Amino acid sequence: MTHEIDCGWRGDMAFAARIDGHELMLDADPAFGGRDAGPRPKALTLVSLAGCTGMDVVSILKKMREPVSWFNVKVRGELTEEHPKTYASIAVVYQFKAADGLNDENVRKAIELSQERYCGVNALLKKAVPVAHEVEYL
Repeated sequence: MTHEIDCGWRGDMAFAARIDGHELMLDADPAFGGRDAGPRPKALTLVSLAGCTGMDVVSILKKMREPVSWFNVKVRGELTEEHPKTYASIAVVYQFKAADGLNDENVRKAIELSQERYCGVNALLKKAVPVAHEVEYL
């Protein structure tokens, strides 16, 4: 399988990416010549990680018949000071509603399976940067 995208320049610092038939605008901050017409490319790396692991965890918990009614994934990346500015560390926080009565062991197993076996974005990133994770019940 191969993934291929088109990313066309739209003037100044803006680019329009075509991904699976969807368009996503990318742009820079006005301080760097952009117009803030879309998110920054680097942050989309964190979005990819959140989406990949989040979809895994939801799928696994559904198979375990866990009663998930609300779920959120927060990802925080700490950038280096020097160019090229890359992520020095990444932290993933999996948030669930405590009132759902989820089995914590199953939740942690689903996260571990995503982190160690299924999430290709996590597998790629952890080759370059430490990726930590935690669970929060709200």
